Amino acid sequence: MTTEVKNQSKAKEYIDSVYNQLKNKYGYQTEFLQAVEEVFSTLVPVFEQHPEYIEQNILSRIVEPDRIITFRVTWQDDQNRVHVNRGYRVQFNNVVGPYKGGLRFHPTVNESIMKFLAFEQIFKNALTGLPIGGAKGGSDFDPKGKSDAEIMRFCQAFMTELYRHIGPDVDVPAGDIGVGAREIGYLWGQYKRIKAMHEAGVLTGKQPGYGGSLVRKEATGYGLIYFVEEMLKDANDTLSGKTVVVSGSGNVAIYAIEKAQHLGAKVVACSDSNGYVYDPDGIDLNVVKEIKEVKGERIKKYVEYRPNATYTEGCTGIWTIPCDIALPCATQNEIDGESAKILIANGVKVVAEGANMPSTPEAINEYLANGVLFGPAKAANAGGVATSALEMAQNSSRTYWSFEKVDEKLRDIMRNIYRTSKECAEKYGAPGNLMVGANVAGFVKVADGMIAEGVY
Repeated sequence: MTTEVKNQSKAKEYIDSVYNQLKNKYGYQTEFLQAVEEVFSTLVPVFEQHPEYIEQNILSRIVEPDRIITFRVTWQDDQNRVHVNRGYRVQFNNVVGPYKGGLRFHPTVNESIMKFLAFEQIFKNALTGLPIGGAKGGSDFDPKGKSDAEIMRFCQAFMTELYRHIGPDVDVPAGDIGVGAREIGYLWGQYKRIKAMHEAGVLTGKQPGYGGSLVRKEATGYGLIYFVEEMLKDANDTLSGKTVVVSGSGNVAIYAIEKAQHLGAKVVACSDSNGYVYDPDGIDLNVVKEIKEVKGERIKKYVEYRPNATYTEGCTGIWTIPCDIALPCATQNEIDGESAKILIANGVKVVAEGANMPSTPEAINEYLANGVLFGPAKAANAGGVATSALEMAQNSSRTYWSFEKVDEKLRDIMRNIYRTSKECAEKYGAPGNLMVGANVAGFVKVADGMIAEGVY
């Protein structure tokens, strides 16, 4: 047996051993295990080249969060009825910088989802090149159907516990599903009241004018399209004239549609959790913004404005619409193996992830086996957290940057993420595989930092 084969065997044995231990311990945390398995599946070449990672048992250390904070959130509705929810903050790894990651308010929130999101955030944040570590948090509270006063009271109760665990140099939450500028405002107001000081850098996603950054609302969607733009450039192609399907109709989807249309693409579909709309003439973004951002209504209202459009109940059918580019921007595991096969049969050339882990492992295998250009979430949707870090920088220097300046910095960051992922894939024997490149680039940066800090 050659030395190279021995090293490969040793690396695989080590990775399998750590994963099996994790599976035995957290077998019920399916989303977390899925995220870990996806990263682990790309790391054999890394451990072949870096035996010191095995000696220092980096994998076992990196898959256990530094801490998981869980707490009860008790609040009153408008009828003075008392409700109880569960709050979470997973502070996973702060080797690169302060913990950084969003807060999600959604009934599906549980420890597994929080851990999967925080684990992904470690490597996503490392890829940005900015000094931010990985975390995530939230609650199983559902803001839908709640009054502003009820949401305010919930946010105040949530922050009354969370405040003691965060700070500008400790942990900097932001928004995620169910947490927009309104919720961030309520959280920020309560933090200020409790602390009796103006620590603007403790939360990002604030409204411009009281510490927020321009472009933050647009950042994840714009960044996604900037990443796709780089993928297409390397294929000697552009977005111009391409047919695009986007799932979701929140900030990520809306601003991905906006930037794709600006660059000449034709977006023909979008969705929400109830169903999807197909507009053969191209999505009218002003209508979508009116429905979702102004009126807060369901996407099915779109057909009342656009008679040539159709609405279909259920979400998976959106992936049966023929397109050149598919942008899943809704939620985890929304594209499974069968949906991926249909996309491929209909001629899709690019899939780039605006949501976190929206493709199942089976779907990813289909993309890679069929030569589809694939932009994984931790690289393609990193624009949001990158701009959050730019907001932190502005807060630290007590200044505001113009829209154009932040947008140009965002574009540069996305270009660098693409280039880093591409180069790392080539270095570790998987040219063109951006999933491998993104995983490895983020992992190596964090692993080297962990070794430099010593064992603790």
